Amino acid sequence: MKLVIVGSGSVGKAIYRNAKRNGIRATVASRNLDGVDSAIDRSDLISLDNIAEAGDAFLLALPAQAAIDFASSIDDWHGKILIDATNPLLPGLEGLSLGTTTSAAEVIAAAAPTARVVKAFNTTGSENLENPARIADPIFTPICSDDEEAKLEVIALASSLGFDAVDFGALKTARYTEAFAMTWIHYAIKKQHGRDWAFSRSFVSPA
Repeated sequence: MKLVIVGSGSVGKAIYRNAKRNGIRATVASRNLDGVDSAIDRSDLISLDNIAEAGDAFLLALPAQAAIDFASSIDDWHGKILIDATNPLLPGLEGLSLGTTTSAAEVIAAAAPTARVVKAFNTTGSENLENPARIADPIFTPICSDDEEAKLEVIALASSLGFDAVDFGALKTARYTEAFAMTWIHYAIKKQHGRDWAFSRSFVSPA
């Protein structure tokens, strides 16, 4: 899989560094190439021009609304995989702007009907996304999509990045994973227990 990470913030940079460490072809697409962190190799940077031709799968590492806008800006995704790693966070991490009856992933899928949307990598912090081995047990990583083949490809990608990738069902179950992400955010940040932990399938695992 040739992976294009759209966004060079903390999540995009974390997945990029993990992918490079594990021998996965990854590039980073950004609107402002000059402002991208030096941790990303200059040779792996691309612009957003003709982006749909640049890879096999595209990981959206943007704020949720920006991801929705970007997904809808491409006329034809030609059946490429869009991996939605977003959460529709309210300002100040006070909750989610979507939920119960829809999710950011479902809105992205509606905005990009020619793409195969998969929800993944949204339920833990960027430090854990970069190096899941820093946590004592494999990090539980739910993955959902309405496209079974695309979901299996992303499960394989997540497994190769070191995560305990779990088939979580149809794309509508992103409503639960986005709320689940808020659980990690609330405990780690709002309750000030720190970011050095993650959920595993056996128990809450410390670093």
